[in-house]
Amino acid sequence: MSTAVAPARTGQVLADLLPASRVRDITLVLGGAALTGLAAQIAVPVPGSPVPVTGQTFAALLVGTGLGARRGVSALVLYALAGLAGVPWFANGTSGVSVSFGYILGMILASAAVGALARRGADRSVPRMAGTMLVGEAIIYAVGVPYLAYAADLSVSAAIAAGLTPFLIGDALKAALAMGVLPTAWKFLKR
Repeated sequence: MSTAVAPARTGQVLADLLPASRVRDITLVLGGAALTGLAAQIAVPVPGSPVPVTGQTFAALLVGTGLGARRGVSALVLYALAGLAGVPWFANGTSGVSVSFGYILGMILASAAVGALARRGADRSVPRMAGTMLVGEAIIYAVGVPYLAYAADLSVSAAIAAGLTPFLIGDALKAALAMGVLPTAWKFLKR
């Protein structure tokens, strides 16, 4: 019995290239949640903002794209629920609800969107991956910034200044990294 990886076809994400099983899916979901939790520990404070720059958004978008919408959302929901239950794997080793929890909710939605786009082949070229990352980032901010405004009692303009503007350059760099990683992985697997 061979466990060789099947050739890629439209409608697949990278995780689908592994031999299919329930154990595979559970392992990928657990791994996606753990990767996001680990990446959240890469946290740099931003002066004037209650939200740090983290590796969390990069991991969430990578998880959604690499695992697909269903497994990606499952991984991010597990990450969020475990953090709410007390696992200290949100930014800076925290847990529970904070003013930045809206970004985590946005990451769940973003993982669904980028996973669905990846299933349509959006993760196989740099230009399409750029668009996919922009969609994911926009969803994260569309949920995170209004939540920050509400939770921190900020005006919309103050929430944008504290929860969006300082992060744009870092997120562009994270997106560029993802644009290189996933298309390269597909090219490598085609050989």
